[in-house]
Amino acid sequence: MSGATVHFVVPNGIDDAERVSGGNVYDQRLREALRGQGWDVRSVEVSGRRPADVAQTISGIPSASLVLIDGLLAVAASAVVAAHSKRLRMVVLAHMVASAMPGIGDDGETARRECEALGAARRVITTSEWTRSELTARALAHPDRIVVARPGTDAVATATGSLSGGSLLCVGAVAAHKGQDLLVAALAGLSDVPGWTCSIIGSLQADPDFALRTATAVGAARLTDRVALTGVLTGQRLEDAYATADLVVAPSRVESYGMVVAEALAHGIPVVAARVGGIPEAIADSRAGVLIPANDPHALQLVLRHWWEHSGRRAGLKAEALRSRGAARSWNETAAIVTTALRSALGAGSAGRYAAESERQCAG
Repeated sequence: MSGATVHFVVPNGIDDAERVSGGNVYDQRLREALRGQGWDVRSVEVSGRRPADVAQTISGIPSASLVLIDGLLAVAASAVVAAHSKRLRMVVLAHMVASAMPGIGDDGETARRECEALGAARRVITTSEWTRSELTARALAHPDRIVVARPGTDAVATATGSLSGGSLLCVGAVAAHKGQDLLVAALAGLSDVPGWTCSIIGSLQADPDFALRTATAVGAARLTDRVALTGVLTGQRLEDAYATADLVVAPSRVESYGMVVAEALAHGIPVVAARVGGIPEAIADSRAGVLIPANDPHALQLVLRHWWEHSGRRAGLKAEALRSRGAARSWNETAAIVTTALRSALGAGSAGRYAAESERQCAG
């Protein structure tokens, strides 16, 4: 759509390697892919997450403009989004269901703000069908306005792995909802299995207390020589970690999609993951993914022990993972879906109508 302009309102620092997250990666890749498809994407970074910060930033966007706003900001400043939806063509990119996040959405106020922000948008883009279903079930957004644009993957090299299957990889911010403590608890019961190592890659600053507890648990289990909390790795260093991994573990308690799972399969690496949120979508039809109950370190321990004790099972999962590489979707496919949603928002009815509908729905 050559020449069309969209103002993409995102949190400050999405390109900062030390703040890497699934949401930031999605925003980055979508921005690049939309530009590649002819959009004039004007990246608008908000310096903070207070309503006043968002208001100051959005106020500078010309009236009648098309605006794609990251859901993290939209929910935090829902009243601002509702107010400006009367003059802007507002689309919200919902990476998650904020009111379903432990420690964030435990109060009714989060749900009210989420309802207000999403209700005022002409279109809501979610990154998984699970998120769409949750938003609909919770009456937070009208299903007719929700478009699902699952993450893509980059073209990557095939992981070599090893015959022993001893190299485990867990990627994601070290935080309670990602469940790295469950992985450590599972590994604590596998010290009798020789030769394995586990790299836990991700920010140690997203949830410092949890990261400290996780590191302490590694020490208490006497696994410091086998389990490494590396912090953030990006670029070639992250690619090198994938290249030598035998198995990716995703023990999340909450996950809207599971970009790491899709990345693992794109590299030809089998996956063990908790059956939560959108993770089954990320695995899709691949037989290289093993799903386990959520919040169950014992189940994870059993699967890992089976993985190491049965070379035939490892070989079978690896072969399936290699076959899954061809099914990976590209970011251009994701951007094409978003493009359709943005075009639809441009032609939708009067903006004031959405704000009024949102106010009625969320008040109830």
